[in-house]
Amino acid sequence: MKIRVYYEDTDAGGIVYHTNYIKYCERARSEVFFQKNMSPTLGDNSGFVVRNISADFLATASLGDMIEVKTELLTLKRSSLVLLQEVWRDGLKLFSMEVVLVYLEEGKPCRIPQVFIDTFQSF
Repeated sequence: MKIRVYYEDTDAGGIVYHTNYIKYCERARSEVFFQKNMSPTLGDNSGFVVRNISADFLATASLGDMIEVKTELLTLKRSSLVLLQEVWRDGLKLFSMEVVLVYLEEGKPCRIPQVFIDTFQSF
C-alpha cells in the first residue's frame, strides 16, 4: 500500500513521528480487507488484537515522501499469526516490524475464521 507523508505525520523536525510507522502498517492491514469489501471483524465482539510488536526504525521519511508498506505472512497458527511489515521509500527500507495478532471472540482467543485465513494468505 502506498501512502504519502503529510504535515500531520511529521514532528517539529519535519520527519515522520516514530509511532506513525506503526499506524501506516495498521492501515495497510485494514486496507487489504476493505479492498475485498470486507471488515477485519465479524461482529461487535470479535476481531484481531495486537499481542506483540518488535520494531526496527532504520531510516526516516519526510513531508511529501511517497512510502510503501509491504506485508508478509510469516506464521499462521490456530488463533494467532505473525506478520512482517516493512515501510519502504525508493528502494530504501525505513522501518520493519514483526507483529503478532490474536483473534478474539468475546475477549477470548479462538480459531481464526477461514475467510480471514484466506485473506492473510494472500499476502
